[in-house]
Amino acid sequence: MSTAPQLVVHRDKELMAQAAAARLITRIVDAQASRGSASVVLTGGRNGNGLLAALSAAPARDAIDWSRLDLWWGDERFLPEGDPERNVTQAREALLDSVPLDPKRVHAMPASDGPYGTDVDAAAATYAEELAAAAGPENHGPVPTFDVLMLGVGPDTHVASLFPELPAVRETDRTVVGVHGAPKPPPTRVTLTLPAIRAAREVWLLAAGEDKAQAAAIALSGAGEIQAPAAGAYGRSRTLWLLDAAAASQLPRSLYPPASA
Repeated sequence: MSTAPQLVVHRDKELMAQAAAARLITRIVDAQASRGSASVVLTGGRNGNGLLAALSAAPARDAIDWSRLDLWWGDERFLPEGDPERNVTQAREALLDSVPLDPKRVHAMPASDGPYGTDVDAAAATYAEELAAAAGPENHGPVPTFDVLMLGVGPDTHVASLFPELPAVRETDRTVVGVHGAPKPPPTRVTLTLPAIRAAREVWLLAAGEDKAQAAAIALSGAGEIQAPAAGAYGRSRTLWLLDAAAASQLPRSLYPPASA
C-alpha cells in the first residue's frame, strides 16, 4: 500500500543534511529502544554522503549503539573493492570508519573483483540471498523490514540504480538485480528493486539543488513509476521527501506547508 508522501523543505543543502542526520539519529535510537536493533539502507551520491558527513559531525551520534545497527545499501556501482566511486568506499570515508560498527552487520554489495568476477547478476542474486537470510518471520517477505531506507533522486527521477524505462524498474519478483547499460557511468550496477524498497517502514528521498527541481516536480505530480522511478519509492508507514529550497522550486506550494521552508 502506498503512503502519501510528506515533504520537508529546508533553506539549503547544508541545513537539509544536518536536519536529516538529526532525524536519522532519532529514528535509529527509537528503533533500538523498541526492538533492540535498527536496520538502515544507505544511499550514495552527494546528498547521501552529505547526510553521512553531517551525522559524523553531530554530537548526538553517540546516542546510537553502533554495534546494534545493520547497514545495507540501495545500490552500488559494480567496480573493484576500494574503488573511490563505490558507494561503500565513500560511506566509509564520510562516517563508517569513525564509528564502532560491527563489521558483520555492514552489508556491502559485492564488488567486481569479488568471488563472482564480472558476473553482476550472480552478485545481485547473492545480495538477495543475504537479505533473505536476515529477514525474520515478522518481516513477511524476502527482505528485512528496514527502519529507514534512504534514496537520492537523480535529475532523470532515478532512485537507487532504477532508471526510467529500463528493465530493473519493471522488476516485480526479485529483490536485487544487476543493471546493464545504465545511462550514467559506470554502466554496470547492483540495485534493490521497488518491491525491496517498499519493504521499509520509512523511505526517505533526498533531493537538493536546482538540477533536481524538475525531477521532484515530476515524481510528486502523479507520474508513473516506469517513467519516473522516484514516484514508485514509498515506505510501509511513511514516505518522506527531504528537499532544499532549490529542489522544491518547481513544486506547487499546495504540496507543502509554508512553515517548512
